[in-house]
Amino acid sequence: MTKFSRPFWVANFVELLERLAYYAVFIVITLYLSNVWGFTDVQAGLVAGVFSALLYLLPTFTGAIADKMGFRNAIMLAFALLTTGYGGLGLLPTMLESAGLVKYEMTTEFTGLLESNLQWSIVPVLVFIVIGGAFIKAVISGTVARETTTENRARGYAIFYMMVNIGAFTGKTVVDPLRKSLGDQGLVYLNYFSASMTFLALILVFLLYKSTQVEGQGKSLKILWSGLVKVLSNVRLMILMIIVSGFWMIQSQMYSTMPKYVIRMIGDGATPGWYANVNPLVVFLSVNFITSIMKKRSAITSMMVGMFIIPFSALVMSFGTQVGTDYILGMHPVAFMMIVGIAFQALAECFISPRYLEYFSLQAPTGEEGLYLGFSHLHSFFSYLFAFGISGFLLDKYCPDPRLYTNAEGVLNTVEYAAATQHAHYIWYVFVGIGAISAIALLIYSIVTKKLDKKEVNV
Repeated sequence: MTKFSRPFWVANFVELLERLAYYAVFIVITLYLSNVWGFTDVQAGLVAGVFSALLYLLPTFTGAIADKMGFRNAIMLAFALLTTGYGGLGLLPTMLESAGLVKYEMTTEFTGLLESNLQWSIVPVLVFIVIGGAFIKAVISGTVARETTTENRARGYAIFYMMVNIGAFTGKTVVDPLRKSLGDQGLVYLNYFSASMTFLALILVFLLYKSTQVEGQGKSLKILWSGLVKVLSNVRLMILMIIVSGFWMIQSQMYSTMPKYVIRMIGDGATPGWYANVNPLVVFLSVNFITSIMKKRSAITSMMVGMFIIPFSALVMSFGTQVGTDYILGMHPVAFMMIVGIAFQALAECFISPRYLEYFSLQAPTGEEGLYLGFSHLHSFFSYLFAFGISGFLLDKYCPDPRLYTNAEGVLNTVEYAAATQHAHYIWYVFVGIGAISAIALLIYSIVTKKLDKKEVNV
């Protein structure tokens, strides 16, 4: 069996560190923006939505730049930017407060940058993370491709995805102990943890990464821009991406709605990091089995199964506040129903994700499949952009920040807050609707495209 090169192993290990750093911050990004920086739910949703959406739009273009500047330089630049960004997310709130530039009350709880006009100073810091993350998404997967051969490439990518999932799983487990032990201050320290992980990755790349594989200089930015215009001009392809975005809008609620929702409905004893980890666990256990049983079915059939599961997952999540207050298997009913709902999301993902790229490539013009696949994740750009924004509005209306119902002594008015959150489950009804519309739309899309293709064959 062909051995892998040192750059391959270095790239995979630093990918694990990067995913660990990213998911530790991302799982509570909206909590951090609201509780530390004082953003409203609506503002936090919009900021987090643009942040996460750009992470899926930019890698195609940063990959072209990385080809020109060299992968080693690109990876070092990426981790330098990420370290600066994560470090800034931890340092900047404290620095602004120390300089007396923000309204801040020293209490036993970390009150953050409440009512400060300098809240938006976080944007340049997030830009560092977006650009650094975009380089990493492009370069690490590119390194795996360059450092493997036709004989060991499949195994190489299997190792790569294993590292991604280990990093994602581990990163989410770090969050809850810090938040529980230190409150909102723990959300600040979390960024120092992520900065230390990316700084360690930077050192490892500097000391150990040296590749002689430089073949394949990639596409120019002009060609990529032309490709983007072609994809956006392909009506059939754009309709498909918009439909599939409905699935990802619901899936992304693990990060946009779920953390705030469970903490506000259960209390600080909620563990959103662990709830979110149900998704990769179920995918890991189920994806191969589901793929094998659906292998004789068309890609569109497999995707439709998943699309009809996803609204049911959101419906299950809504049951948490409707089944009483008795604990279920030792868990708060909101937590239990959230876990079941996330498990159904993961099952839907098993039916959709492995077959989406296959179906997407079939919609591309002959000979341009590779160029089109470079933009196959535009659905994530669209879905994250809108999903976080919608989440912010829904949280503000149906499950508002408890601090809005807290008096000067920090005591929550439980009666008023119970009245304000009595319809919190309505949030999930909105996503049931989005999922149902998307599923029906995909069914109609399949019928129409089949008729169009049959008509073209007969012409």
